[in-house]
Amino acid sequence: MEQRIIELDVREDIKNKLEPFQKIMEAVKELNNDGDVFILHAPFKPMPLFTVLKAKGFTHEEEELEKKHWKVVFTKKS
Repeated sequence: MEQRIIELDVREDIKNKLEPFQKIMEAVKELNNDGDVFILHAPFKPMPLFTVLKAKGFTHEEEELEKKHWKVVFTKKS
């Protein structure tokens, strides 16, 4: 089965005071297979999301690219 990669940038949503959680969950529900990847760009390290997605079978690696720009790569593990 082919690896799926979904990339989402929620920095503008948060800047405009919009809650991105539902948008993130909609994107993640498309990823069901081992090795599928969700890449999130956020203005801060989204620590609460780490726990939520861990419960859904994802590991993560985060990197601060610049001030107010975090890139987090979540990988689905079976």
